[in-house]
Amino acid sequence: MSTLTLYHEDSSVFMSLLVLSLVAVALSLPQGPYEHSDPQGPAKYDFNYAVRDDPSANDFGHNEARDGYDTQGSYYVQLPDGRLQQVTYYVNGDSGYVAEVSYQGEATYPAHGGYQ
Repeated sequence: MSTLTLYHEDSSVFMSLLVLSLVAVALSLPQGPYEHSDPQGPAKYDFNYAVRDDPSANDFGHNEARDGYDTQGSYYVQLPDGRLQQVTYYVNGDSGYVAEVSYQGEATYPAHGGYQ
């Protein structure tokens, strides 16, 4: 009887491992093709962000809006020389980006004592 019990326990372990292996294989099989659908209309979005961190002297931002083929926006950055650089742009159709760059303020540089 002891041999029969041992055989039964071995077959239970074997069956459990077999079932677990089959489940693992079944779960690892591809679950069907990836479905891709085209956008349901023209793109439309708007966003903006700004970063100002005095300890690192970072000050910059960006905003943009798009409605179909019409895209417009601007971004700015505080330059190390003290000027503010601003870029405004737009895109309409296939024209590509059309940008205008402007600067505010006067550039200043630290005075150096010269060579000695």
